[in-house]
Amino acid sequence: MDLEFYKYQGTGNDFIMVDNRSKTFPKNKTDIIAKLCNRNFGIGADGLILLEEDTDTDFKMVYYNSDGNESTMCGNGGRCIVAFAHKLGLFETNTTFIAIDGLHHASITNDIVSLQMIDVDDVKIFDNYVFTNTGSPHHVQLVNELNEYDVFSNGRKIRNNVYGTEGSNVNFVEQITPNTFRVRTYERGVEDETLACGTGVTAVAIAMHATKKTNNTSIILPVEGGELEVSFEEKNNTYTNVFLKGPATFVFKGKINI
Repeated sequence: MDLEFYKYQGTGNDFIMVDNRSKTFPKNKTDIIAKLCNRNFGIGADGLILLEEDTDTDFKMVYYNSDGNESTMCGNGGRCIVAFAHKLGLFETNTTFIAIDGLHHASITNDIVSLQMIDVDDVKIFDNYVFTNTGSPHHVQLVNELNEYDVFSNGRKIRNNVYGTEGSNVNFVEQITPNTFRVRTYERGVEDETLACGTGVTAVAIAMHATKKTNNTSIILPVEGGELEVSFEEKNNTYTNVFLKGPATFVFKGKINI
């Protein structure tokens, strides 16, 4: 069958978007999804996202990692599917949609998407790292000289040795200013460094606030593919009204035989 797809990217985190309201996409074929995401033999992407109908919101988001397996929430993917749904005419400025981690609110102005993430009330602080879940599990660790840091090797080691079969995304962080933190991320499922990770920078912003590295509640996060912003409210160690903001850009549209 011929599959019509759209390619989107959010600060370099790129995704294949498929309008699956007709329910024709072979969702159980992990090998097809992995091949589509393969950068040598397919379209190439960090993940594939299906837009489906939902009875209570504007649409449903179903996210697959580039290995073909359905995964937990993807923040940049969430921002990109908002841009995709807007392109399809499903809403004008504000929207709600359902994802694997629950209900999300979002808005779009030009190509800037602001996405409400889940509340976070469990931030585990260890001697040299922080662990929290922002829709996906994240390890957050401050390092020196992030430009030269071996994200791939160290990220893979932590992902496998510390977190076992289930794994975790791993974020390495360098503080630039009181409210600016540069981030590089090793993503499970992709099993490599990606140019950005939305749930990752959200975890970094919350972790840096929880460990008193910043008192700001609006955090700027330069990543390899651009810049993201995370804002939140904090009360009694619970983070609410968490918003991830940044560009979500249409790249191209095409058809491929699967």
